[in-house]
Amino acid sequence: MLNRFVIPAVVLAASMFSLPARTQNAPRTPFPVPDPNAPPVAQNQEKHVDGWYKEVPVPPKDQKSALAPRHDLSGIWEPAAGWRDGVQFLGAKEYPSDGKPQHELPFTPLGEKTWKSHKPGFGTTEVPIALNNDPFDTCDPIGFPRIELFNLRALQILQTEKQVLIFYQNDRTFRSIWTDGRGFPPDDISEPRWYGYSIGKWEDDTTFVVETTGVDERTWIDNVGRPHSSDLRVEERFHRVNHNILELTLTIIDPKMYTKPWNAPWKIRHSMPAEKHPCAARSSVIFRYVPKGLVEIGVERAPAQKRMDLAEYEAAQPFLRTAVPPLYRDALK
Repeated sequence: MLNRFVIPAVVLAASMFSLPARTQNAPRTPFPVPDPNAPPVAQNQEKHVDGWYKEVPVPPKDQKSALAPRHDLSGIWEPAAGWRDGVQFLGAKEYPSDGKPQHELPFTPLGEKTWKSHKPGFGTTEVPIALNNDPFDTCDPIGFPRIELFNLRALQILQTEKQVLIFYQNDRTFRSIWTDGRGFPPDDISEPRWYGYSIGKWEDDTTFVVETTGVDERTWIDNVGRPHSSDLRVEERFHRVNHNILELTLTIIDPKMYTKPWNAPWKIRHSMPAEKHPCAARSSVIFRYVPKGLVEIGVERAPAQKRMDLAEYEAAQPFLRTAVPPLYRDALK
């Protein structure tokens, strides 16, 4: 009778111990890296896929859209010019950090000092990655308005009686915009939030206006470290041109950091469900440690970046010895 239980138990134990061994000895799949010799693909020739990696056909240029519905922003949207248009790795689309005078923001002395204290991995103030202090690189929430000024991919808007909810593909996060007539919370009970406090109202049948305050100062406005203070106020204007096109304009208002407000306009279109892009520390690390001489996926047209190789960075930040999986460490050697 005892043998009936002992033999299966031995087999089970043996299989448990042999499974890790088989897993460790399994052949590794090479880490895919971009081909530096591959010819660039024109943005308008790229295939667009939905969240199930099915190709989405490009609508005919002469296709006419239905009229905009009244008080309705619901749907899935993406940049009208294609997903690359929303990457904005050099900062807000209208004001890239590229050294051109027409793209310089109207900093106050405090604003410029604060900006220079930030150490991004891109733009005119970029630093080697070991010196980078971008909070999003360590998976702090991306925050607002950066969620719309960096990697603006697909977003989904839902409406209820009291709220408009925006779900973002980037960082797999969402915002709540109250539409029930409430104001902002009193100063004595409010506290800074990654995405602030947002309230909105319909200005007319097709224009929805949102105001956001109370944004945590630890967040950056965009990918090149443009700063904001606790006094930041952001206005978003969603104007539905027709059924398929939605115009979104952000206005940044922060007298402590900027001498005058500045705008970030967008045109977005109806889209299909998209793949999610959550922040993962390992993925963030891997993205930055492509071998020297290769180009990072998604920024093929970027100027050459000042990158450190993996060994150099490990010497500066020992935690990477465990943060980067062995599969990728071998590929980066």
